[in-house]
Amino acid sequence: MICVSLGRTRHKMVMAEHRALAQRGAELVELRLDFLARDPDLTRLLPGRPTPVVVTCRTKKDKGRWFGSEEQRLTLLRAAIVAGVEYVDLEEETAPLIRRYGKTKRIISHHDFDETPQNIEEIHARLCKLDPDVVKIVTMANAPYDNIRMLKLVASAKVPTVGFCMGELGTISRILTGRYGAPFTYATFSPDRELAPGQLPFEDMKNIYRYDQISRDTELFGVLGDPVAHSLSPLIHNTAFANERMDRVYVPFRIPADTLDFTLQQYEWLGVRGYSVTIPHKEAVVSFAQHHDPSVQEIGAANTLLREGEGMWNATNTDYSAALASVHVGLQETEGMGASLEGKRVLIMGAGGVARAVGHAMVRSGAIVAIANRTKQRSVTLAAELGCQQILWDARASHYADVLINCTSVGMHPNVDESPFAENWLREGLLVFDTVYTPEQTLLIKSARDRGCHTVTGVEMFVRQAAMQFELFTGSAAPIDFMRETIRRGLSSAK
Repeated sequence: MICVSLGRTRHKMVMAEHRALAQRGAELVELRLDFLARDPDLTRLLPGRPTPVVVTCRTKKDKGRWFGSEEQRLTLLRAAIVAGVEYVDLEEETAPLIRRYGKTKRIISHHDFDETPQNIEEIHARLCKLDPDVVKIVTMANAPYDNIRMLKLVASAKVPTVGFCMGELGTISRILTGRYGAPFTYATFSPDRELAPGQLPFEDMKNIYRYDQISRDTELFGVLGDPVAHSLSPLIHNTAFANERMDRVYVPFRIPADTLDFTLQQYEWLGVRGYSVTIPHKEAVVSFAQHHDPSVQEIGAANTLLREGEGMWNATNTDYSAALASVHVGLQETEGMGASLEGKRVLIMGAGGVARAVGHAMVRSGAIVAIANRTKQRSVTLAAELGCQQILWDARASHYADVLINCTSVGMHPNVDESPFAENWLREGLLVFDTVYTPEQTLLIKSARDRGCHTVTGVEMFVRQAAMQFELFTGSAAPIDFMRETIRRGLSSAK
């Protein structure tokens, strides 16, 4: 079950949004009384309520907005209990002051907005002694491993426990806490109404992650990256799983580069079946895997990890084939180009994991490749690996090419007003392929179209590599047209 938090300054808005949530399928709503600018009026909020509620009133100490006296706050919470609300949320210090009454269930809660302390088990044990129906323990994730500590606590709890970590590093615990026995998790009304760090919108929890369908039997997949919040991989994979009626879920794993190996070892406890891999981990994950497909051995970078057994992983790279297929789409649509890359002059901007995969695909296809990168040494290294030309970043405009490929992050959200190649450098008839897909219509793509160039957007490559990953993850054919439509809808709604 998903509990949706409502914090508004006016009773009228709380009631209207409560009704809207019920219509959208919400089963439990948290009423944050401390947000109401005037004295909360329970006689307006509670009678005829469209869903069961959790009544909460947080003080400034617990990052709330209650400015009244403590006695007034306790009186308000007691009144909610007398009125028969389904749940009341009581902090550890408050719980001994408010007795159990009627059918109202007691949530005894602890919040730490700074860290996930080492003694969370001791804190949980203290809360269990305060006559709870549900224990709630929420902490800030400062490292990915904090999620494992929290989920292990939830899984071993004798008293029903809502436990998860805040912040972007803690996203997976919000999504997976029910898998380990939590009676519910928390979400926010909409993306712009976050009431706690890292809170996800109700619609995403319900429709993308399908929270209420996640069980111990649900196969777990995800994307490794840093940052990763912007990734549309969860959208495309989860909607494909749902479309194919598969009991699988795909979540975003934000992992800082300096913790990658340790975190992946700790995440073995989760039983993840497969990972997509994005910036900055495509090269680093190669050493983590025990087995490597030929594409990875050749490229030295992977965008996919697939479990082969307990602690055993195979690394592969679907970027290679997806990039090649995307360029061929552009060639076929470009008059006079022909379908073959043989002898075509290709300028690749970038020297990271994507550029390495794209470069190998181009060289293998007979293209004449040149590499330009902002950090010269990286382009020198990649050019030597590919056996191709390296040119200075500042000289890239003077290099003649039939195909221009951007493999940098320049132009990616939120820096949508940037381009790695100025508009006046573009010439009519050039094929421009931008691997950035958020947004699809990057400044480079827009400029290229304005100058009469032919274009291939990052969506084409993204969908193709995701479809190949889907087939590796599931052993089933990917619904590629559905996935393409899904990602374009997702990009449109994000504008």
